[in-house]
Amino acid sequence: MKEPKKIKIGLFGIGLKKYWDQFDGLLERLQGYQTLINKKISEDEQITIVDGGMVDTIDTAMETADMFRHADVSLIFLYVSTYALSATVLPVVQKNKVPVIILNLQPGEAIDYAWFNNLKDRGKMTGEWLANCQACSVPEIANVFTRANIDFHQVTGTHIDVEAWKEITDWIAAAKVACIMQNNRLGVLGHYYNGMLDIYTDLTLQSIVFGTYIQHIEICELSEIRKTIQEAEIKAKRNQLSQEFHVLQECSEQALDDAAKTSAALDYLVAKYNLGSLAYYYEGRDGSEYEDLISSVIAGNSILTAHHVPVAGEYEIKNAQAMKIMDAFGAGGSFSEFYALDFKEDVILLGHDGPGHLAIAEGMPILKPLGIYHGKPGKGLSVEMKVKHGPVTLLSVVETKNGGLKLVIAEGESVPGPILEIGNTNSRYKFATGVKKFIDQWSQQGPAHHCAIGTGHLSDKITKLGKILKIEVVNVC
Repeated sequence: MKEPKKIKIGLFGIGLKKYWDQFDGLLERLQGYQTLINKKISEDEQITIVDGGMVDTIDTAMETADMFRHADVSLIFLYVSTYALSATVLPVVQKNKVPVIILNLQPGEAIDYAWFNNLKDRGKMTGEWLANCQACSVPEIANVFTRANIDFHQVTGTHIDVEAWKEITDWIAAAKVACIMQNNRLGVLGHYYNGMLDIYTDLTLQSIVFGTYIQHIEICELSEIRKTIQEAEIKAKRNQLSQEFHVLQECSEQALDDAAKTSAALDYLVAKYNLGSLAYYYEGRDGSEYEDLISSVIAGNSILTAHHVPVAGEYEIKNAQAMKIMDAFGAGGSFSEFYALDFKEDVILLGHDGPGHLAIAEGMPILKPLGIYHGKPGKGLSVEMKVKHGPVTLLSVVETKNGGLKLVIAEGESVPGPILEIGNTNSRYKFATGVKKFIDQWSQQGPAHHCAIGTGHLSDKITKLGKILKIEVVNVC
């Protein structure tokens, strides 16, 4: 895959030009604060800051609006450096039509009242107040944005406020993921698992909401690529399999060669179409070359998933999207469904046959031979693994009854304990609500039976992603 492009974020401060002649040093002081904010945001190397400087007149507002528009910024941070007229703020945001985050950040937690009142010079005192009156403009800006039907969000705190900066970095992370999704190419190979009505989806809707380009791929193309794979490529893939899996001795040489050959072919397919994710399913006639091919994809699809090309089985396009979101957040995103409830331990087992996200495995994933794929044709190698113990987030992309999309999330914990050793991915999860309430509340949201599981608690970031994409986010727990 190509390297993800840097996203551009607009930053501008606001003030009132009349102040600069009235209060010596105020402008330079406020510009210094904005420089510090710029430097802090710029620590993220995937970001390019487009700094509009100080907007203090309608003319500078128009110039900054044009600057942001020409730069194609994905997000705007509006730093309220002191009081400013809302008329000089509105055009910058109104003309760009991208999410705007109001940074209501004071220099410190509070003015030192004794020191302040001891200044005696009321001009200096007023200038000092204006350097600390960030909150003064916020209601006025909020009023105008609300009446202009502009979505806006606020971060309130100080320049060094840990919570405030977490909010800011979460917004940046969400903007980066939105950009990745908007530039993603999702391959769809084969057809749906017949009869799974819950996983069928409107591909046009997926493109509209996420910006995803859908690439339809024929199974015969993968088959033809596979025929061109050379012995040296099979050997290299065999070596990769031994590095990324614990390969059981019972795996036959033929099965390993088949898996390696198919994995190499999948790499060529991904490169040809510059795919960032893939959803697949196929059956083929009994004994056909296509059945033989599709029986050997699991190892290669798991490797792709671990290397930022998440692959969803059963042609679950919605879950391929969920997996891509999780992977873009750096959380993995393993293909899962409900396996069993353990009422004794109050845990739920989730997992799936087929691809797993090897990069978030607890220990070395196992490559295990299966004499039969349950519910699917053929036999071959499968992946058995657990998701890393610790905090996790479940994500489902849900097609609603009103013809839209929403994101359904839940935060829980991956916990140690026995799993079903059947050559599938499966792990044990605990939720604060308890498993009974969790599965009832989760199901009430109408998701498909698949979900993506990622490491870490991501509800704050995913909620912000929903704001950027303008879709509903439901947090079950």
